Amino acid sequence: MQNDTRRTFLRHGVAAAAASLVPAMARADTAYPNRPIKVLIGTPPGDTADGWTRGLADAMARVLGQPLIIENKPGAHGMIVGSAAKAAAPDGYTLLVSTGGPMSINPSVYKEKLTYDPLKDFVPIAPVLRGSLFLYCNNDVPVKNVKEMVSWVKERGGKVSYGSGGTGTTQHLSMEMLKKATGMEMTHVPYRGSPMVLQDVIGGQIPFAFDAGGSLLPQARAGKVRVIAVTSTARDPAMPEVPTLIEQGIPGFEARVWMGFFAPVGTPPDVVAKLNDAIAKAAATPEFAARLASAASVPWLGSGEDLRRFLAADIQRWSVIVQQAGVKPD
Repeated sequence: MQNDTRRTFLRHGVAAAAASLVPAMARADTAYPNRPIKVLIGTPPGDTADGWTRGLADAMARVLGQPLIIENKPGAHGMIVGSAAKAAAPDGYTLLVSTGGPMSINPSVYKEKLTYDPLKDFVPIAPVLRGSLFLYCNNDVPVKNVKEMVSWVKERGGKVSYGSGGTGTTQHLSMEMLKKATGMEMTHVPYRGSPMVLQDVIGGQIPFAFDAGGSLLPQARAGKVRVIAVTSTARDPAMPEVPTLIEQGIPGFEARVWMGFFAPVGTPPDVVAKLNDAIAKAAATPEFAARLASAASVPWLGSGEDLRRFLAADIQRWSVIVQQAGVKPD
Protein backbone atom coordinates (compact mmCIF):
# COMPACT_ATOMS: atom_id res chain seq x y z
CA MET A 1 0.00 0.00 0.00
CA GLN A 2 2.82 2.33 0.89
CA ASN A 3 4.55 1.55 -2.44
CA ASP A 4 1.34 2.30 -4.36
CA THR A 5 0.96 5.62 -2.56
CA ARG A 6 4.58 6.47 -3.23
CA ARG A 7 4.23 5.61 -6.93
CA THR A 8 1.07 7.75 -7.17
CA PHE A 9 2.80 10.66 -5.48
CA LEU A 10 5.80 10.40 -7.81
CA ARG A 11 3.55 10.20 -10.87
CA HIS A 12 1.62 13.28 -9.83
CA GLY A 13 4.81 15.11 -8.88
CA VAL A 14 6.46 14.42 -12.22
CA ALA A 15 3.28 15.43 -14.06
CA ALA A 16 3.03 18.65 -12.06
CA ALA A 17 6.67 19.46 -12.69
CA ALA A 18 6.27 18.82 -16.41
CA ALA A 19 3.15 20.97 -16.50
CA SER A 20 4.98 23.82 -14.78
CA LEU A 21 7.73 23.63 -17.38
CA VAL A 22 5.35 24.08 -20.34
CA PRO A 23 4.60 27.80 -19.77
CA ALA A 24 8.29 28.48 -19.12
CA MET A 25 9.31 26.65 -22.29
CA ALA A 26 6.59 28.46 -24.22
CA ARG A 27 7.84 31.78 -22.91
CA ALA A 28 11.39 30.85 -23.95
CA ASP A 29 10.20 29.85 -27.42
CA THR A 30 8.29 33.08 -27.92
CA ALA A 31 10.79 35.49 -26.35
CA TYR A 32 11.07 38.47 -28.68
CA PRO A 33 12.57 38.29 -31.21
CA ASN A 34 12.64 34.62 -32.19
CA ARG A 35 12.50 35.09 -35.97
CA PRO A 36 13.58 37.66 -38.59
CA ILE A 37 12.15 41.18 -38.42
CA LYS A 38 10.88 42.92 -41.55
CA VAL A 39 11.69 46.62 -41.97
CA LEU A 40 9.57 48.55 -44.48
CA ILE A 41 10.96 51.69 -46.11
CA GLY A 42 9.38 53.91 -48.75
CA THR A 43 12.54 54.62 -50.77
CA PRO A 44 14.10 52.53 -53.55
CA PRO A 45 17.21 50.40 -53.01
CA GLY A 46 20.36 52.51 -53.21
CA ASP A 47 18.69 55.67 -51.92
CA THR A 48 20.55 57.48 -49.12
CA ALA A 49 17.89 56.63 -46.51
CA ASP A 50 17.93 53.01 -47.70
CA GLY A 51 21.69 52.82 -47.19
CA TRP A 52 21.46 54.29 -43.70
CA THR A 53 18.67 51.86 -42.80
CA ARG A 54 20.63 48.84 -44.00
CA GLY A 55 23.63 49.89 -41.94
CA LEU A 56 21.45 50.30 -38.87
CA ALA A 57 19.69 46.99 -39.51
CA ASP A 58 23.00 45.11 -39.57
CA ALA A 59 24.03 46.65 -36.25
CA MET A 60 20.59 46.03 -34.70
CA ALA A 61 20.71 42.38 -35.78
CA ARG A 62 23.85 41.89 -33.71
CA VAL A 63 22.05 43.31 -30.66
CA LEU A 64 18.76 41.43 -31.14
CA GLY A 65 20.18 38.12 -32.37
CA GLN A 66 17.87 38.02 -35.40
CA PRO A 67 18.29 39.36 -38.95
CA LEU A 68 16.40 42.46 -40.07
CA ILE A 69 15.12 42.14 -43.63
CA ILE A 70 14.70 45.41 -45.56
CA GLU A 71 11.65 45.59 -47.82
CA ASN A 72 11.51 48.60 -50.15
CA LYS A 73 8.04 49.94 -51.01
CA PRO A 74 8.59 53.22 -52.88
CA GLY A 75 5.91 55.27 -54.56
CA ALA A 76 2.84 57.44 -53.92
CA HIS A 77 4.80 59.84 -51.71
CA GLY A 78 5.28 57.23 -48.99
CA MET A 79 1.60 56.32 -48.82
CA ILE A 80 2.20 52.77 -50.12
CA VAL A 81 4.65 51.89 -47.38
CA GLY A 82 2.60 53.71 -44.75
CA SER A 83 -0.51 51.72 -45.61
CA ALA A 84 1.43 48.44 -45.59
CA ALA A 85 2.94 49.19 -42.19
CA LYS A 86 -0.43 50.15 -40.74
CA ALA A 87 -1.94 46.83 -41.88
CA ALA A 88 0.86 44.71 -40.40
CA ALA A 89 0.40 42.65 -37.24
CA PRO A 90 1.38 44.64 -34.13
CA ASP A 91 3.86 42.00 -32.92
CA GLY A 92 7.19 43.73 -33.49
CA TYR A 93 8.04 41.72 -36.58
CA THR A 94 7.12 44.48 -39.05
CA LEU A 95 8.66 47.91 -38.55
CA LEU A 96 8.49 51.14 -40.52
CA VAL A 97 11.39 53.47 -41.19
CA SER A 98 10.22 56.87 -42.34
CA THR A 99 11.58 60.29 -43.14
CA GLY A 100 9.70 63.52 -42.56
CA GLY A 101 7.67 63.74 -45.75
CA PRO A 102 5.38 60.72 -45.30
CA MET A 103 4.85 61.35 -41.59
CA SER A 104 5.02 65.13 -41.10
CA ILE A 105 3.94 66.60 -44.46
CA ASN A 106 1.57 64.05 -46.03
CA PRO A 107 -1.19 64.74 -43.47
CA SER A 108 -1.46 68.29 -44.84
CA VAL A 109 -0.81 67.80 -48.55
CA TYR A 110 -2.56 64.45 -49.07
CA LYS A 111 -5.07 64.49 -46.23
CA GLU A 112 -7.97 63.35 -48.45
CA LYS A 113 -5.97 60.45 -49.91
CA LEU A 114 -4.04 59.42 -46.84
CA THR A 115 -4.98 55.96 -45.55
CA TYR A 116 -3.00 56.20 -42.31
CA ASP A 117 -2.76 58.63 -39.43
CA PRO A 118 0.89 59.07 -38.34
CA LEU A 119 -0.07 59.78 -34.72
CA LYS A 120 -2.91 57.26 -34.28
CA ASP A 121 -1.86 54.27 -36.40
CA PHE A 122 1.77 53.93 -35.30
CA VAL A 123 3.80 53.64 -32.14
CA PRO A 124 7.00 55.72 -32.36
CA ILE A 125 9.96 53.52 -31.43
CA ALA A 126 12.94 55.86 -31.70
CA PRO A 127 14.36 58.77 -33.66
CA VAL A 128 17.50 57.94 -35.62
CA LEU A 129 18.99 60.97 -37.33
CA ARG A 130 18.45 64.54 -38.50
CA GLY A 131 20.33 66.65 -40.97
CA SER A 132 20.61 69.76 -43.08
CA LEU A 133 19.29 70.66 -46.50
CA PHE A 134 21.35 72.61 -49.02
CA LEU A 135 20.26 75.07 -51.69
CA TYR A 136 22.27 74.44 -54.86
CA CYS A 137 22.33 75.41 -58.53
CA ASN A 138 23.74 74.55 -61.92
CA ASN A 139 27.29 75.81 -62.43
CA ASP A 140 26.29 77.94 -65.42
CA VAL A 141 23.76 79.93 -63.40
CA PRO A 142 25.56 83.20 -62.51
CA VAL A 143 24.67 83.30 -58.79
CA LYS A 144 26.83 82.59 -55.74
CA ASN A 145 24.48 83.56 -52.90
CA VAL A 146 20.80 84.01 -52.11
CA LYS A 147 20.76 87.74 -52.87
CA GLU A 148 22.10 87.11 -56.38
CA MET A 149 19.65 84.23 -56.83
CA VAL A 150 16.67 86.41 -55.95
CA SER A 151 17.78 89.13 -58.36
CA TRP A 152 18.44 86.65 -61.16
CA VAL A 153 15.07 84.91 -60.71
CA LYS A 154 13.11 88.18 -60.53
CA GLU A 155 14.77 89.48 -63.69
CA ARG A 156 13.26 86.53 -65.54
CA GLY A 157 9.69 87.30 -64.53
CA GLY A 158 8.55 83.91 -63.24
CA LYS A 159 10.16 81.90 -66.03
CA VAL A 160 12.58 80.06 -63.75
CA SER A 161 11.89 76.52 -62.54
CA TYR A 162 13.16 74.42 -59.66
CA GLY A 163 13.13 70.70 -59.00
CA SER A 164 12.29 68.50 -56.03
CA GLY A 165 11.94 64.82 -55.26
CA GLY A 166 8.15 65.16 -55.38
CA THR A 167 5.20 67.26 -54.29
CA GLY A 168 5.08 67.56 -50.53
CA THR A 169 8.71 66.62 -49.90
CA THR A 170 10.85 68.67 -47.55
CA GLN A 171 12.85 69.86 -50.57
CA HIS A 172 9.69 71.12 -52.27
CA LEU A 173 8.34 72.97 -49.25
CA SER A 174 11.73 74.45 -48.40
CA MET A 175 11.77 76.22 -51.76
CA GLU A 176 8.18 77.35 -51.24
CA MET A 177 9.27 78.84 -47.91
CA LEU A 178 12.13 80.64 -49.65
CA LYS A 179 9.83 81.93 -52.39
CA LYS A 180 7.44 83.37 -49.83
CA ALA A 181 10.26 84.97 -47.84
CA THR A 182 11.84 86.64 -50.89
CA GLY A 183 8.95 87.26 -53.29
CA MET A 184 10.43 85.05 -56.01
CA GLU A 185 8.16 83.41 -58.57
CA MET A 186 9.34 79.97 -59.67
CA THR A 187 7.70 76.91 -61.24
CA HIS A 188 7.91 73.63 -59.37
CA VAL A 189 8.98 70.55 -61.35
CA PRO A 190 8.40 67.41 -59.26
CA TYR A 191 10.54 64.33 -59.91
CA ARG A 192 10.38 60.77 -58.61
CA GLY A 193 13.25 61.14 -56.22
CA SER A 194 15.99 63.68 -55.54
CA PRO A 195 18.80 61.78 -57.36
CA MET A 196 17.04 62.50 -60.68
CA VAL A 197 16.76 66.18 -59.72
CA LEU A 198 20.48 66.32 -59.03
CA GLN A 199 21.30 64.85 -62.42
CA ASP A 200 19.11 67.40 -64.19
CA VAL A 201 20.61 70.30 -62.25
CA ILE A 202 24.07 69.08 -63.25
CA GLY A 203 22.86 68.78 -66.83
CA GLY A 204 21.29 72.24 -66.87
CA GLN A 205 17.66 71.19 -67.34
CA ILE A 206 16.76 72.61 -63.91
CA PRO A 207 18.66 75.57 -62.41
CA PHE A 208 17.87 75.24 -58.67
CA ALA A 209 16.94 72.71 -56.00
CA PHE A 210 17.22 71.84 -52.34
CA ASP A 211 18.60 68.49 -51.24
CA ALA A 212 20.02 66.66 -48.24
CA GLY A 213 23.71 65.93 -48.16
CA GLY A 214 23.79 62.21 -48.97
CA SER A 215 24.05 62.27 -52.76
CA LEU A 216 24.51 66.03 -53.19
CA LEU A 217 27.71 66.74 -51.28
CA PRO A 218 29.99 64.36 -53.24
CA GLN A 219 28.87 66.08 -56.46
CA ALA A 220 29.31 69.51 -54.90
CA ARG A 221 32.83 68.66 -53.68
CA ALA A 222 33.64 67.41 -57.17
CA GLY A 223 32.58 70.78 -58.59
CA LYS A 224 29.55 69.44 -60.47
CA VAL A 225 27.11 71.89 -58.79
CA ARG A 226 27.37 75.06 -56.68
CA VAL A 227 25.98 75.08 -53.14
CA ILE A 228 24.84 78.54 -52.04
CA ALA A 229 23.06 78.05 -48.68
CA VAL A 230 22.23 75.62 -45.88
CA THR A 231 18.89 75.42 -44.07
CA SER A 232 20.21 74.81 -40.54
CA THR A 233 20.49 77.57 -37.95
CA ALA A 234 24.29 77.25 -37.89
CA ARG A 235 26.75 76.33 -40.61
CA ASP A 236 27.08 72.61 -41.16
CA PRO A 237 30.48 71.03 -40.41
CA ALA A 238 30.17 68.98 -43.61
CA MET A 239 30.46 72.21 -45.65
CA PRO A 240 31.46 74.98 -43.23
CA GLU A 241 32.14 77.42 -46.05
CA VAL A 242 28.43 77.50 -46.98
CA PRO A 243 26.46 80.23 -45.11
CA THR A 244 23.01 79.65 -43.67
CA LEU A 245 19.91 81.24 -45.14
CA ILE A 246 19.57 83.13 -41.86
CA GLU A 247 23.05 84.64 -42.39
CA GLN A 248 21.96 85.65 -45.87
CA GLY A 249 19.03 87.73 -44.70
CA ILE A 250 16.19 85.20 -44.34
CA PRO A 251 15.37 85.43 -40.60
CA GLY A 252 14.11 82.31 -38.84
CA PHE A 253 14.56 80.05 -41.86
CA GLU A 254 15.12 76.46 -40.80
CA ALA A 255 14.30 73.15 -42.47
CA ARG A 256 15.71 69.79 -41.46
CA VAL A 257 15.47 66.23 -42.68
CA TRP A 258 14.95 63.42 -40.16
CA MET A 259 14.38 59.69 -39.93
CA GLY A 260 12.80 57.44 -37.29
CA PHE A 261 11.48 53.95 -36.55
CA PHE A 262 7.78 53.18 -36.01
CA ALA A 263 5.63 50.09 -35.35
CA PRO A 264 1.92 49.41 -35.89
CA VAL A 265 -0.26 50.64 -33.05
CA GLY A 266 -0.82 47.92 -30.47
CA THR A 267 2.76 46.67 -30.50
CA PRO A 268 3.55 45.58 -26.90
CA PRO A 269 5.47 48.16 -24.84
CA ASP A 270 8.18 45.65 -23.86
CA VAL A 271 8.83 44.92 -27.55
CA VAL A 272 9.00 48.65 -28.31
CA ALA A 273 11.44 49.11 -25.43
CA LYS A 274 13.67 46.30 -26.69
CA LEU A 275 13.69 47.78 -30.19
CA ASN A 276 14.46 51.26 -28.85
CA ASP A 277 17.45 49.84 -26.98
CA ALA A 278 18.72 48.08 -30.11
CA ILE A 279 18.31 51.21 -32.25
CA ALA A 280 20.10 53.35 -29.66
CA LYS A 281 23.04 50.96 -29.53
CA ALA A 282 23.22 50.72 -33.33
CA ALA A 283 22.96 54.49 -33.90
CA ALA A 284 25.49 55.34 -31.18
CA THR A 285 28.39 53.62 -32.92
CA PRO A 286 31.26 55.85 -34.15
CA GLU A 287 30.95 54.23 -37.59
CA PHE A 288 27.34 55.34 -38.00
CA ALA A 289 28.10 58.85 -36.76
CA ALA A 290 31.01 59.18 -39.20
CA ARG A 291 28.84 57.97 -42.08
CA LEU A 292 26.17 60.54 -41.25
CA ALA A 293 28.66 63.39 -40.76
CA SER A 294 29.91 63.06 -44.32
CA ALA A 295 26.30 63.60 -45.46
CA ALA A 296 25.60 66.60 -43.17
CA SER A 297 23.55 64.57 -40.70
CA VAL A 298 23.96 63.52 -37.07
CA PRO A 299 22.60 60.67 -34.92
CA TRP A 300 19.44 61.64 -33.07
CA LEU A 301 18.93 59.38 -30.06
CA GLY A 302 15.87 59.44 -27.85
CA SER A 303 12.76 57.67 -26.63
CA GLY A 304 9.61 56.84 -28.53
CA GLU A 305 7.90 59.61 -26.57
CA ASP A 306 10.56 62.08 -27.76
CA LEU A 307 9.75 61.11 -31.34
CA ARG A 308 5.99 61.33 -30.74
CA ARG A 309 6.24 64.88 -29.34
CA PHE A 310 8.50 65.96 -32.18
CA LEU A 311 6.21 64.45 -34.80
CA ALA A 312 3.11 66.17 -33.42
CA ALA A 313 4.87 69.55 -33.51
CA ASP A 314 6.35 68.89 -36.96
CA ILE A 315 2.96 68.02 -38.44
CA GLN A 316 1.57 71.30 -37.14
CA ARG A 317 4.56 73.30 -38.39
CA TRP A 318 4.39 71.94 -41.94
CA SER A 319 0.60 72.30 -42.08
CA VAL A 320 1.01 76.07 -41.69
CA ILE A 321 3.64 76.16 -44.45
CA VAL A 322 1.49 74.02 -46.79
CA GLN A 323 -1.48 76.33 -46.24
CA GLN A 324 0.55 79.51 -46.73
CA ALA A 325 2.17 78.17 -49.92
CA GLY A 326 -1.11 76.83 -51.30
CA VAL A 327 0.45 73.45 -52.04
CA LYS A 328 -1.95 71.06 -53.79
CA PRO A 329 -1.60 67.29 -54.23
CA ASP A 330 -0.44 66.08 -57.62
